[in-house]
Amino acid sequence: MTLRLYDTLTRAKRDFVPVDPARVTMYVCGPTVYNYAHIGNARPVVVFDVVFRLLRRLYGADHVLYAANVTDVDDKINLKAAQEGVAIGVITERYLAAYHADMAALGALPVTFEPRATQTMDAIIAMIERLIAAGAAYAAEGHVLFDTQSYADYGKLSGRSLDDMIAGARVEVAPYKRHPADFVLWKPSKENEPVWESPFGPGRPGWHIECSAMIEQTLGLPIDIHGGGNDLIFPHHENEMAQGVCADGHTATYANYWLHNGFLNLGTQKMSKSLGNVQLVHDLVRSARPEALRWALLSSHYRQPLAWTNDVIAQAKGALDTLYGALLRATDVEATDCEPSEAFLDAVMDDLNTPKANAELFALAKLLETGAAHDRAAAKGQLLAGGALVGLLQGSPKAWFQGAADGDLTEKVEALIADRIAARAAKDWARADAIRGELTALNVEVMDSASGATWKLRETAV
Repeated sequence: MTLRLYDTLTRAKRDFVPVDPARVTMYVCGPTVYNYAHIGNARPVVVFDVVFRLLRRLYGADHVLYAANVTDVDDKINLKAAQEGVAIGVITERYLAAYHADMAALGALPVTFEPRATQTMDAIIAMIERLIAAGAAYAAEGHVLFDTQSYADYGKLSGRSLDDMIAGARVEVAPYKRHPADFVLWKPSKENEPVWESPFGPGRPGWHIECSAMIEQTLGLPIDIHGGGNDLIFPHHENEMAQGVCADGHTATYANYWLHNGFLNLGTQKMSKSLGNVQLVHDLVRSARPEALRWALLSSHYRQPLAWTNDVIAQAKGALDTLYGALLRATDVEATDCEPSEAFLDAVMDDLNTPKANAELFALAKLLETGAAHDRAAAKGQLLAGGALVGLLQGSPKAWFQGAADGDLTEKVEALIADRIAARAAKDWARADAIRGELTALNVEVMDSASGATWKLRETAV
């Protein structure tokens, strides 16, 4: 079974073939740590976590190297530090710690490498020197800029001509540029901003060069997969590729597969901090089930836009209720198959078709509930294995429904359910109904099935 991925550069779905199966490499643009991450920032984290899990399954955990950078020097970081009267490291450490905790809550595995811009400064400066030597960059008025006209393939990734990229693009107009599309590799620091010494003068790097240097230093070129949100295709990834290729004399391939996830919108509007319409992961993981948030982020195909609403979260919670409910009612079933089903693998290996994969999980849950003994055992194993491959269904089914109940409440509920079972067996329906009323007053919902009664705590809507 072959993994197929949609490559932005070739605009086609391609079989994935790594440069070296013993050393599979992936780089994804990580956070700029000046505030808490919003749920839109979390979408690529969860999407590429699934890719990471797939690659580890295919090639072995020890043979997959996943790097996600941290931008820890930036105008927004500088502003936040100035507002609080602290060093930028105070800001970046605070929000990086929160980022790690929030993404772990969403089930993201730790990455292999997490390079930071401030710790890669020597490599950044060395790459700029090589670009100047190759005739792909030039110094002007204290700045160093990349010469976009020096790279014939500039615009290939985004599919835009140089003129198209200038029109309406986020380019800084400056008289010292040879061409309006040229972008900054190094710039003078403003007063009270962080500053590093370099052959080009004191200053700090531009955003794009940071990633190129971190990729080269951490993983080497070419890398197998470069990922990120589709808002990064231009200018960030376009510029990254130009720098990375030109620094090595126009001979190196930068990334063999470019993967980009679609926007996450708040209803019909793009979610962004600049618009002030964000929902922070830091808040959401406290008000909603983190696993439901992960399911919601995978509920549509990763390349498509995702409209984020309370209904999407509620639907995700309901989906997991169904799957965990099937597992809870099958605690006596011994799983006999520890591999995902073929249908599940077909879906996720086909460019991460998670909606189709999720449908297969429901089919397995139904088989677990209604199938013959042999089929139920296989279905349970396949359901758990499929869930594990995408980072779902690894918790205790009982804890999913009853995790917020303390020991005293659990003991009281279990005793009432036992009394209710006895009352029903004695056909004392009035007593059984009265007990159900007591359970309802405790905010407990009883779930009757052929295999017995289970229960869960009721939750208020998100």
